[in-house]
Amino acid sequence: MDEPKQNNKEEDKSVILIESEYLKLKEDAAKAQEFSEKLLRLQADFENTRKRIEREKQEFVKFANEGIILELLNVLDDLERTVNLAENHKQDLPAFLKGVEMILAHLYEMLKEYGVKPVEAEGKIFDPHCHEALMQVENKDLPEQTIVEELQKGYLLNDRIIRTAKVKVSKK
Repeated sequence: MDEPKQNNKEEDKSVILIESEYLKLKEDAAKAQEFSEKLLRLQADFENTRKRIEREKQEFVKFANEGIILELLNVLDDLERTVNLAENHKQDLPAFLKGVEMILAHLYEMLKEYGVKPVEAEGKIFDPHCHEALMQVENKDLPEQTIVEELQKGYLLNDRIIRTAKVKVSKK
């Protein structure tokens, strides 16, 4: 049984179209080609934009703290000047202390501008979200879990705890 030999070449088929249909198909093919090219350009533009944004993001993260560091350098300069004056002129303790207090005030003001503020602790009721109890002391004059002493300040950054206050808490 011999199978008929199949021709591997496709047969050319002719289609008869009305000229207006042919012109419409030709126009649609041109539009499809144009859209395909536009899509490729848009994909390339998107990829380039994505890469540029990623580079800018990395650059931003790298230098995001530049402003605060510049202000901290000013505080550092003030501290160095204060120490130099104290060493060179043997200033009296009250004048040295006044200089350090001015620097502290400058630093607190700078932190406040960046949204940093201290957590209130002493005299408040212990809150584990804001405070870390390091010690307990007996005190019958205060309600249980009242903060008796702040051992280290805690801080908020834009109303989010960045460091809990280390405290001593009362117990009965």
